[in-house]
Amino acid sequence: MMEKTVGQIVADDYRTAQVFKNHKIDFCCKGNRSVDEVAEKHKLDVNELMGELEAVQRQTSDDTTDFKSWPLDLLVDYIEKKHHRYVETNIPVLKQYLAKLCKVHGERHPVLLEINEHFNASAGELAMHMKKEELVLFPWVRKMVKAEHQKEPLERPHFSTVKNPIATMMQEHDNEGERFRTIAKLTNDYSPPADACNTYRVTFSLLKEFEEDLHRHIHLENNILFPKAEFLERTLIS
Repeated sequence: MMEKTVGQIVADDYRTAQVFKNHKIDFCCKGNRSVDEVAEKHKLDVNELMGELEAVQRQTSDDTTDFKSWPLDLLVDYIEKKHHRYVETNIPVLKQYLAKLCKVHGERHPVLLEINEHFNASAGELAMHMKKEELVLFPWVRKMVKAEHQKEPLERPHFSTVKNPIATMMQEHDNEGERFRTIAKLTNDYSPPADACNTYRVTFSLLKEFEEDLHRHIHLENNILFPKAEFLERTLIS
């Protein structure tokens, strides 16, 4: 396990993600680092960290879906229907809650205005990001899978290689990962103040859920979909 990157470890067993989350280690956007690297950066004992990872892997759990074994067209369908739809459904809900909080509590808790600004920026960027995936990257992945199955020749896409849109997507993932790290910090890890009303508490809970879904979404793309898409393209186009 020591030779694998953090992203590869989570790709092999998603249960290990919780260990990295507990130590505030980014396994999705910055999943290309080794266990040694993240242990050193976060001032952790690498043997203790490895022990925690191994303990989690020994547990039995229902959350053992092996996304690495899925055909790529199934994986992009899943990401689109599960994660893209989640984002599209929950952005308007969170925008409404945050606007209400800013109106009612913004004067007493000005940090809410900052949180609202970051979330609205993220909402706009994510909408454009997902549209690019659905119109450019995902159709190309499906086309490659079809060509492989039917043994058909495949010409280079207009963007030359799948590495180009992937590089763009990964940079945008980094941007949103950084933005949500800021939101998590501003919300004290989504902990509402003692005098928070129910709307305040629900909003922070939804923000936390949104970030967790985003982490899994980015992980599936950065650590599983993108490397497999690049490999498939190399096998089809010399």
